[in-house]
This record gives sequence, C-alpha cells and structure tokens, in this order.
Amino acid sequence: MVWILASFATAASAAMSQDAAKPLQTPAEVVAAAPASEWRAIDPQDLLVIDFSGGGRTVIQLAPAFAPVHVANIKALARAGYWATGAAIYRVQDNYVTQWGLNETERALPPGVVKLPPHEYWLDRQPGGAAPLALKGADAYTPAAGFLGNWPVAYDAKALSIPHCYGYVGVARDLAPDTGTGGELYAVIGHAPRQLDRNIAIVGRVVAGMEHLSARPRGQGALGIYENRASDIPIASVRLAADLPAADRPAFEMLDQASPSFARYLHLRANRKDAFYERPAGGVDICNAPIPVRKKAP
Repeated sequence: MVWILASFATAASAAMSQDAAKPLQTPAEVVAAAPASEWRAIDPQDLLVIDFSGGGRTVIQLAPAFAPVHVANIKALARAGYWATGAAIYRVQDNYVTQWGLNETERALPPGVVKLPPHEYWLDRQPGGAAPLALKGADAYTPAAGFLGNWPVAYDAKALSIPHCYGYVGVARDLAPDTGTGGELYAVIGHAPRQLDRNIAIVGRVVAGMEHLSARPRGQGALGIYENRASDIPIASVRLAADLPAADRPAFEMLDQASPSFARYLHLRANRKDAFYERPAGGVDICNAPIPVRKKAP
C-alpha cells in the first residue's frame, strides 16, 4: 500500500523554488544540502551502543516518548552491566529479525527494572495532543500513517504506534500477560512485518552498524535460532553513549520533520526525477521514507 503525498506539497514547492537555479534531483542530494539549522541532535542518553566481541558496533536510537517504561528498563539493564557476560546474537531469521540477549539464561534483574511493564504496544491519543504530519491515504494496517516527533507512526483516531520498519528494534516477549522486560531485543532485517504492529513494544531504531545485525549467518533451527551455541555471536558490551568517554562517544543528528528539506525529501522519495527512473511512483510507503540520520560533526 502506498500513499500519495499531499500535506507536504506547499512546503516542498517553497523549498524547490529556492533551488530553482540548481534543482536537487534526488532525496540524497536534498539531505546532503539541508542546512545545519534543520538538523536536531539526538540525546546521547537515548543512544544504546552495542559492541561485538569479534569487532563491530551497532548504535540504536531509543524512543522513550513511545515506550517509556521499556526504554527505562533497557537503560537500567545497560548501566547495570546485565549484558556484560553471556549476551549474544542467537537468532537470525532470514527476511525477518535478528534477536539478541541472554537466550533464556536465568539472571536476576537489576534493581529498578520493571519485571512486567505496561504493554506500550501503542500510545493512546489524547484530546488536543500533537497531530502527526500525515501522509495522505490509508495505511495497509491503520487508517493513516505519518511522522510524529521525528518518528514514523501508524495511527487512527484513538491510538498510534511506531511501525515495524526495517532496522527498527522491538522487545521480545512470551505470550500474554508477558510484555518483555527489554532484556531480549530484536531488529527487523527484512520486509517490514507490519502484522507485529501493536503486538510488541517498539523501542528504537538502528542508526549505525545495521550490517552487524543484518549480514549475520542465518540460523538453521526453528525461527532462525542457532542450534549450536558455538554459532552465537558474542556481545562484548552494551552501554549508553552518554556513559562512554568523550573520545569514544558516538553522536548523531536527525533531519527535522518540520523542515523544508524534509518536505522536499519526502516529495522526491515518491517522485524520483534522477536519470535512472522512467516513471515516478507517485507515492511512498511509511517504511520507505526513513527519517534521515547522520553522524554529528565534531
């Protein structure tokens, strides 16, 4: 299902007129040309940094506004060293998810971690609350989709949730009433499994090092679980960027969804004008219009 872009047309037209002398033709060109004033720094308190024993680093931007209790749990687990020993990637299911954690190892939860958080699978919309920046048309899974707080959202009149897009991170759980503590996490590595929306808590998105999750050998066991524990991919550490030494602290920023550059970026995601494309699609899926994120200049 795609959406025809409408609400961005005016802003996109204004942005395009400014560049009439040298029009930007691709989404990548628009993002590269976006002025510094249109970028928003990501709080280092919201960056989860995973270092793997065999090398490589993955950085996840957490979403406390959408899953506050689960995110607080994840931060507490990281700061308590919960994943410091024995944690690993133990499941890689092709075109689905990569999952990591302790894989059912019994370990006491650190103080302050909520064992049974509220589900946080969606947010109830409050009267007078902020309205998402909408893509026109119905989503395949909800009546509407768009952006809120620089995150993609799928929503109706009563509730909204972050969709299961590529690179987004959720909390693994057992059957209800279990909601997952945040000790076992997964990232989407294939076609967006949107049927999981509003059934699992989404807590963030990968902003760097996705290859260390998506390019792993696929598990041959049920659900992509590695049958031989020797195949597990050990994790050396899981920390918050704010707790790292300044020299080792990753820093990122995201393009503001309210900016003219973001409006034009979305317009061109739906209407490609570069030489390769013979026919623009005229629409864009919410999972095919990711919020641009880049490393922050020192």
